[in-house]
Amino acid sequence: MRPSALRDVVTAGAAILAAFAAYSLMGGFGPSALAVVNGFSLVVVVFAVRKGEVFGGVLGSVCGLVQDSFSLGVFGVAGLTKTLLGFWTGYVSRRVDIGPPARSAALLLVMSSLELVLWVLLSAVALGERPNVQGGLLVLQPLMTAVLGSGLLFLLRRLDARGA
Repeated sequence: MRPSALRDVVTAGAAILAAFAAYSLMGGFGPSALAVVNGFSLVVVVFAVRKGEVFGGVLGSVCGLVQDSFSLGVFGVAGLTKTLLGFWTGYVSRRVDIGPPARSAALLLVMSSLELVLWVLLSAVALGERPNVQGGLLVLQPLMTAVLGSGLLFLLRRLDARGA
């Protein structure tokens, strides 16, 4: 494994651990906090934009399965939706200029919204009942992912520019 690839895997692992810790801590504030901010989606979209669709898809699988371990629902629903989120975010970001923060926020909003719709549909089919949308707070999750993700991408680009 190339040193840069190993560094990417270690960095992604650290990001997953940070999302895991954040998810655990936010769970203490109640389910509404978890409905609004999804740290795993944030990790997936940031790495997908920076590393591409394959890395994003694989990381999405891992993040989704870790997130599934927190839920009482069907195991694998978040794994599938995050895999698709990572792949398609990486794929589109390679073909569209998302340098300006507004464009990256728009892409992340669309992709996160599609992930949420797919998660709701798959959960409804797998569970045979309407998924818990936390009184509508779940609708804010794509917006928060877009805002936080585009902010992180902007910050990381600035840090990369200073280091280059």
